[in-house]
Amino acid sequence: MSGWVTTTGAGLLREEAADWAARLAAAQARQLREVSPEQLASWEALVTHLQAALRALPEAGGWTVLLEYDLLRLEKRIDAVLLTGRGILVVEFKHRATAFTPQDLAQAEDYALDLYDFHALSRAHPVVPLLLAELAPAPRQQFPLLWHGVVPPLRAAAEGFPALLAAIQAALPMPATPLDGAAWARGAYRPVPTIIEAAQRLFARHGVEEIATARADVENLRATTAAIRRAIAGAREAGERRVVFVTGIPGAGKTLCGLNLVFGQKAEEGAAFLTGNAPLVAVLRGALERDARQRQGRAPRQPRREARTLLQNVHRFLEHHVRHPEEAPAEPVVVFDEAQRAWDAAQARRDTQRRRSVLTDSEPAHMLEILGRHPGWSVIVALIGQGQEINTGEAGLAEWGRVIAARWGAEGGNWRAVAAPAVLSATAEPAQRLWPGEAAPPWLALDPALALTVPVRSVHHDRAAQWVDAVLNDRPQEAAAIAAGGGLPFALVRDLPGLRAGLRAQARGMRRAGLVCSAKARRLRAEGLGVQLQGAEDEVVNWFLCRWPDIRASDALEVCATEYACQGLELDLVGLAWGGDFIRADGRWQARRFAGTRWNKVGGEEARRHIRNTYRVLMTRARYQTFLFVPQGDPEDGTRPPEEAEDVAGYLRACGVPEG
Repeated sequence: MSGWVTTTGAGLLREEAADWAARLAAAQARQLREVSPEQLASWEALVTHLQAALRALPEAGGWTVLLEYDLLRLEKRIDAVLLTGRGILVVEFKHRATAFTPQDLAQAEDYALDLYDFHALSRAHPVVPLLLAELAPAPRQQFPLLWHGVVPPLRAAAEGFPALLAAIQAALPMPATPLDGAAWARGAYRPVPTIIEAAQRLFARHGVEEIATARADVENLRATTAAIRRAIAGAREAGERRVVFVTGIPGAGKTLCGLNLVFGQKAEEGAAFLTGNAPLVAVLRGALERDARQRQGRAPRQPRREARTLLQNVHRFLEHHVRHPEEAPAEPVVVFDEAQRAWDAAQARRDTQRRRSVLTDSEPAHMLEILGRHPGWSVIVALIGQGQEINTGEAGLAEWGRVIAARWGAEGGNWRAVAAPAVLSATAEPAQRLWPGEAAPPWLALDPALALTVPVRSVHHDRAAQWVDAVLNDRPQEAAAIAAGGGLPFALVRDLPGLRAGLRAQARGMRRAGLVCSAKARRLRAEGLGVQLQGAEDEVVNWFLCRWPDIRASDALEVCATEYACQGLELDLVGLAWGGDFIRADGRWQARRFAGTRWNKVGGEEARRHIRNTYRVLMTRARYQTFLFVPQGDPEDGTRPPEEAEDVAGYLRACGVPEG
C-alpha cells in the first residue's frame, strides 16, 4: 500500500499546492468518485500548511510524504503520513474546523494504531497521531514522551503547526537505523478486520484476498478459500452433491471464508449464508444496512433486502422447505455456519413456546434432503468450530457423517464429502469425529487445506487459542510455557472498578470494549453485574454497533453479553467476569449450576463440556486484550466464598496470567 501521492519533502515544496490538489483529484476520479469543490479546497489547504511547516525544517527535505494513504480495514484514508527518518507522523486534517472534538481525536489515534498494528515496518518506530484543526485556537497540551508505540494524539492549529512539527522531530529519539521512507512506503500493510468490517467490505464487493493478517504465517486462509472453490467447481462439473467441511480453532477465519464465498468480489453465484446464530445474523444485517445508509448514501430498503437474502437463519430455512416439500431451493450452494451445532433429531423435533416444530429428523439430515432437490448439483459448505458446542442437542460432526453415509449411493442423493484429515482424529471426542474409523470411508476425500489452524482474531498473539485450550483442559504447565513466550493478551483483575478502568484505558481510538459473562453465572449480580444481554435482536444490534455515550453500546460497560449473544462475534477488548459456574476443585475444573439458593455440581459429561466450552467462547472474543475479572467473593455469602475465587485466581496466575 502507498498514498495516492508519494513524494519527498523537497518534492512537495517544488510545486504549488493547487497542483498537488489536482493530482489528488485525478486519483479520486480514477476510482470513479466525484470530486467536490470542498474536497479540492481541503486538499489545497492541507498542502499549504504542510509546505509551511516543511520550509521551517531544513532536514524535512529528505522526509517522505504520503497523501491520502488508504486504510483497507477501515475503508478510510489518512490525510497525510510524514516519515521523518525518526518516526511516523499521522496527520488528520479538518478544514476550517474551529475545535478539537473527541471524535476527531479518536479518529486520528485510530489511524495511528492501525498503522502500528498492521503495517510491517511500523513496529520499530514511534507513531505520532496529530489532529490539525485549521481554525482552532492554540491548544494547551502536555507533550508526551515519544518512544516506540503510539502516543496519545497531539493537537495543532494552522498557526502553530510548523512549531509543533519541529518540536516533535526534536523530541523523537535518533534510531540506530534511520527509518527508510521509501522502504516503508513499499512495506506490506495487511489488516485484520473484525467480522463486521469484513462483512461491510465484502458486501461492497471487495475480495478477502486484500484482507490478510499482520503475521506472515497465515497463508492457509487463502489456501482454504481456494480449496472450497475447487470442491464447488468439481461438484458443478461432475453434477455431484458434496459437503465441504471447513474446520478450525476459534478465531481462525471460518466465518470470513464463508462470507467471502457468499458475497465477496468472486462470490459463488446463488450462494446463501445460513446460521443458527441469530445474534450474528442480526448484527451483520444491521451493520450492512447502517453502512449502506451512512457511508454509501443508499436508501435502506435495497440493502436490507440484499442482506436478508444473503444472510439467513438456518432454522427458518429448514422449516420453510420442510413445509414445502415440492419446492427446490434457489441456492445451489449454502454456507452452514457453526455446522457442528446443528440440532440432532430429538432437539429438532422439540416444540418451543414460540412454535411447533415441523422437523422430523436431524438438521443435517434435512439439509441434505433439501439441497438434494436442487437440479443437477449442490454443495453444502459446513463451517465447523472446534470445542464451541454450548447447547444440549447439538449434533456434532458424527451426525453429519451418519447422514452422508446413509445417502452414499442412494437414489436422488449420492452425497460425497471433503474435509481435512483432522475430522478422523482418534483423539477427538466421538461426537466431533466425522467417521469412527481411522481410514476414510469411500464417500470422503481428504484435503489438508480445509483446516484453519492459525488464529487471525488475536492480532498480537498467535497462540492465544492454544493457551485458552491448555487453561480449560487442566494443563497449567503448557499454558505457562506459552505465556512465558511474552505478549499474552490476558490480564487478571480482582475488582470491578479496576476492570472498567483497564478496559477504558486500553480502548484507544475507535477500539470497542465490552463485558461478557456466562449465562449461568447467576451470582455475578451480587458484584453489580446482574444485567445480561441474552439475545434480543434490537438489544444485541445496539450493543455491538452503537458507541458510547449511547448507553446501549458495549463500551458503556454496563451490560454483560452472554455466550449466546457474542458467539461468532468479537470485540477489540473484553472484560470477562468469571462466574461460580466454573471453579477449581481437587486440582481440576468443576462445572456447576445454580438452583434455588445454592450451587449444584454438574454430573453429566455433556453438560460439563458445554460449560467448559462456554468459557472457551468467552475467552476467545477479544482481538487485542482480555481482562479476566475474578471477584473477591464474600465470607458472609455461602454462594460466593472467597476461597473458591482465590483458587480460580491462583490457577490463572499459575497459567501465566499477569495482574492487570
